Amino acid sequence: MNDTMLVEQAAGWIRSADGLLITAGAGMGVDSGLPDFRGPEGFWRAYPALRHHGFSFEEMANPEGFVRHPRLAWGFYGHRLALYRATAPHDGFHVLKRWAARMPHGAFVFTSNVDGHFQRAGFAPERVAECHGAIDSLQCIDACTNDIWSADSFDPVVDETRCELVNAMPRCPHCHALARPNILLFGDWNWIDTHSAQQERRLAAWLYGVEKLVVVELGAGRALPTVRRFSERNGPRVIRINPREHAIAPGMGVGIASGARETLMRLDALLHQAI
Repeated sequence: MNDTMLVEQAAGWIRSADGLLITAGAGMGVDSGLPDFRGPEGFWRAYPALRHHGFSFEEMANPEGFVRHPRLAWGFYGHRLALYRATAPHDGFHVLKRWAARMPHGAFVFTSNVDGHFQRAGFAPERVAECHGAIDSLQCIDACTNDIWSADSFDPVVDETRCELVNAMPRCPHCHALARPNILLFGDWNWIDTHSAQQERRLAAWLYGVEKLVVVELGAGRALPTVRRFSERNGPRVIRINPREHAIAPGMGVGIASGARETLMRLDALLHQAI
């Protein structure tokens, strides 16, 4: 099928669906202006101070970073936390909300993003599953308990020239060890997944009740394929939207080679024509 036919096929699936499963990776946030960490150059472009230190994204997104270089690790995550708080979700989020409002079962989100932007865009927190956790929640670095608490009271101050946290680092309220984001990191044995597991149980219950599901996958790449695999497990009506990695197995869905916001707006215009 050519591009126009793919978009028309996708619009038809959305129009006839009774439930919308939104699966999203980093490409969804890029259209809001959030940095793309694809490859070392993308990471260092966003955090040039870490090029000077010689740290890769994998080294910073690692529990060992908080042990060996806590101010640097919190400089990186503190800057991201402040950036996510200051950045508005793009119009595509609101398009998805409108589609869901017309479906009997509404929508559920499954995302590897930790930015909380679906909730900020107005999606109900109980309809969002964050498989890698969330940056606005904290946990003890030693996992002394299974407690997870809000980062709302933590206002990071970061020296961007050095990528170092300047103010006091957050602490565990139980043992006073260093706190860290409740995010699944590389080589992470201490991630407390209780909240994420609860979210995924709610998602499974929701899926059980949907009869005519459509999956809209946005900006999920192959490097960490969790989101893509989840989409495919819930096929065959998967709409994969990705400017570079849009390929999908025959009979599983359609792949549209474009960005998230642009394609959502294009689909929305087509759906409005049919009303």
